[in-house]
Amino acid sequence: MATTVFRSPIVSPCTSISTSQPHHRIFLHFPQRFRFSFTSHTPQHSPTFAISCSAQSEFPAPRRRPPYIPNHIPDPNYVRIFDTTLRDGEQSPGASMTSKEKLDIARQLARLGVDIIEAGFPAASNEDFEAVKMIAKEVGNAVDADGYVPVICGLSRCNEKDIRTAWEAVKYAKRPRIHTFIATSAIHMEFKLRKTKEQVVEIARNMVKFARSLGCEDVEFSPEDAGRSDREFLYEILGEVIKAGATTLNIPDTVGINMPSEFGKLIADIKANTPGIENVIISTHCQNDLGLSTANTIQGAHAGARQLEVTINGIGERAGNASLEEVVMALKCGEHVFGGLYTGINAKHIYMTSRMVEEYTGLQLQPHKALVGANAFAHESGIHQDGMLKHKGTYEIISPEDIGFERANEAGIVLGKLSGRHALRKRLEELGYELKDDQVESLFWRFKAVAEQKKVTKASDFLPHLTLQVLLRVTDADLRALVSDEVFQAEPIWKLGDLQVTCGTLGLSTATVKLIGLDGTTHVACSVGTGPVDSAYKAVDLIVKEPVTLLEYSMNAVTEGIDAIATTRVVIIGDKSRTSTHALTGETVHRTFRTIAKSSRNTWVSDDLSQHE
Repeated sequence: MATTVFRSPIVSPCTSISTSQPHHRIFLHFPQRFRFSFTSHTPQHSPTFAISCSAQSEFPAPRRRPPYIPNHIPDPNYVRIFDTTLRDGEQSPGASMTSKEKLDIARQLARLGVDIIEAGFPAASNEDFEAVKMIAKEVGNAVDADGYVPVICGLSRCNEKDIRTAWEAVKYAKRPRIHTFIATSAIHMEFKLRKTKEQVVEIARNMVKFARSLGCEDVEFSPEDAGRSDREFLYEILGEVIKAGATTLNIPDTVGINMPSEFGKLIADIKANTPGIENVIISTHCQNDLGLSTANTIQGAHAGARQLEVTINGIGERAGNASLEEVVMALKCGEHVFGGLYTGINAKHIYMTSRMVEEYTGLQLQPHKALVGANAFAHESGIHQDGMLKHKGTYEIISPEDIGFERANEAGIVLGKLSGRHALRKRLEELGYELKDDQVESLFWRFKAVAEQKKVTKASDFLPHLTLQVLLRVTDADLRALVSDEVFQAEPIWKLGDLQVTCGTLGLSTATVKLIGLDGTTHVACSVGTGPVDSAYKAVDLIVKEPVTLLEYSMNAVTEGIDAIATTRVVIIGDKSRTSTHALTGETVHRTFRTIAKSSRNTWVSDDLSQHE
């Protein structure tokens, strides 16, 4: 029996009776305006249909991204994706990133195809200003063959200093944007701003005008806490900023209090009652305090919003934001429900982007995180496994390959200690990594070192009657961990040369550490401690000579088995270290050490120790 698979159809049943014989017809309408009709004359010959989001594993070819016009989208079904990982996402406690890390993530967001990158809050600190400026110059001018280049946006409060600073940072991009905001809910105006409605409207109007007067033709305005604001007041202030020159109106559920139907109605009411709304783009920004950010965002798009503000992995203030991967794939899978809404996101880069953000921020994903969690495509139940073995579509609505997660090497190449550079580069490309020659060369020797440590196990060693040999290969998870550690890290200030640790139950642990400085000089120190880690870091302290306080120490395996690779994260605060703060949270940015540890029957520290500030 043949099975036909259709993607994103709208099903319209129809019964027709002719003089010859009755028959039943099903019309399937697709957003791409294809139309198919199938006729069944008898029950015995009825076709079988399987309707799913993905048929293991290709979606329809993506539609072309429409030309970018700040206040207008030529295709009414196109939804802009506004990524604020580098701004709101970085406000997650402990998620601060270096300028290099921000630039790396911005480049990856461009590969992913986001329409707007909110690169930061330039007025928050000099470091933030320089990072946004660097992203505007490099990522904001990298035009691809199709003419795509992301908008680079800077956030600002509604005051001239913030707005001018934001403009000075983003103006180098081909498509610069200023995003300014002021609170509009009664509780915020009374207790935080201590201003009247009239004063708030006047400030908003004047600051949008000021942003336009600087030469910025793309200005986004957000009424903070719109989800709890008076509707009539919202219509008034939004109408005024439209007249002042705003091109995008962002409607935030700042505290994550709105229900999906409630937020959808808010967007619909604003669209129906705000004067001049037809001349701007409506946007959403939904926090996840009640776990409803993705649902609210999707509901907002269904109600007429054509820009959606999201973050990678859903990171952000408090409980986080709407997750880019969830929103994008929900729109893709629900295309038939939402009338053909689509984005310009290249979903093949989702998994890699997620891992990069996880690594740089140190915010570990819960295993059951939708789409990108470790268990998202894992099946342990016997019933589920039986279904998966018979047909993957029984329990997977999309394939992991759709988001760039490769479950197996389709080419049949097994990477081991005898593999060459070409095989390594080919596999990295299959995994979505576009690396320069020098990066591949540097990674190659780390890869060979890991491959050498993959043991050949003889079954006869523990089962004498067997002679089977098992070669443990370098897995995709190994490669991702190596790329993360070797390529996606800042230049080290100190490099670990050697480490010797003696420990046990008979006395204090002793560690000898050799570090290599930036100038190539070697420094050796020895110390005792309560354990191997404590003694090792006390020896490091003797060399670095900067008093610090340990805030976090954690190790997480990123591959499986006794030969697993693990990531180690150490967060410290130095008494004399430079710090920067977030304008909204006041959170101090701490120095962090990151490294990769290789695990066998004993755990040892890797040959690379990087320090970030």
